[in-house]
Amino acid sequence: MDTTAQARIVIEGLAFAEAPRWHDGALWFSDFYTHKVHRIGADGKLETVAEVPGQPSGLGWLPDGRMLVVSMTDRRLLRQDSDGLKALADLGAYAHSHCNDMVVDRHGRAYVGNFGFDMMHKEPVRSTVLMLVEPDGKTCVVADDLLFPNGCVITPDGATLIVAETFGKRLTAFDIADDGSLSDRRVWADLGEASPDGICLDAEGAVWVASPPTAEFLRVREGGAICDRIGVNGQAIACALGDADRRTLYMVVGRVSKAERALAERKGRIEAIRVDVPGAGFP
Repeated sequence: MDTTAQARIVIEGLAFAEAPRWHDGALWFSDFYTHKVHRIGADGKLETVAEVPGQPSGLGWLPDGRMLVVSMTDRRLLRQDSDGLKALADLGAYAHSHCNDMVVDRHGRAYVGNFGFDMMHKEPVRSTVLMLVEPDGKTCVVADDLLFPNGCVITPDGATLIVAETFGKRLTAFDIADDGSLSDRRVWADLGEASPDGICLDAEGAVWVASPPTAEFLRVREGGAICDRIGVNGQAIACALGDADRRTLYMVVGRVSKAERALAERKGRIEAIRVDVPGAGFP
């Protein structure tokens, strides 16, 4: 079912938006090529909350409320303290290309993905790792042989992590141990022609998937059954379930391109549509 006509535009004119999050009564997101993290509160006004020279991507929060943000090109995880952004972890020893999206669990542990190859210069696709960063900055690899680990979600009980493998065209699940390590890797959903980018989880255990090449947001159940489909005009980049009842699906739309083109065209936007099932889990 295509419900594009019911969507409203939240904001447009963005360079390349990513990592939408509903947090503390507001919609937060990164805009890659302007190097800014923004929030939109209840008044609808856009506020810049951080500037990240290394290009911001994934967002999350520690239990004490401090924001974490992935700095893509210099491959670091940053923490926003009262006096500004500070490096929490250097990920360069594990990630050999741009870092990307992440999810932060209730303990403040961050699972961070990366490209694995130079996508913008059309290097051959290579598998890569998923990293775990502890609140104190200690970092380790918790999964390998992933094809562009991108958006991630954690179930409400904290027991399962689902990661979007963009070039694997699948969602892959792991069990999460008490120490944050991962086990029992399995294919959660084979997506066929869809390539998952950003994802979010709902209270029925289904995952909303943004698929850039097919220009749609898909609601997918474990096993791969698609139970909702929302087409958009542009590439579907990422999504989040938010508002007080977590029943608004925020959909990031844009075009994957280099910085110069993205800044000139400003095709990025965020749309919103009401859905039946509220969001759940992390982020």
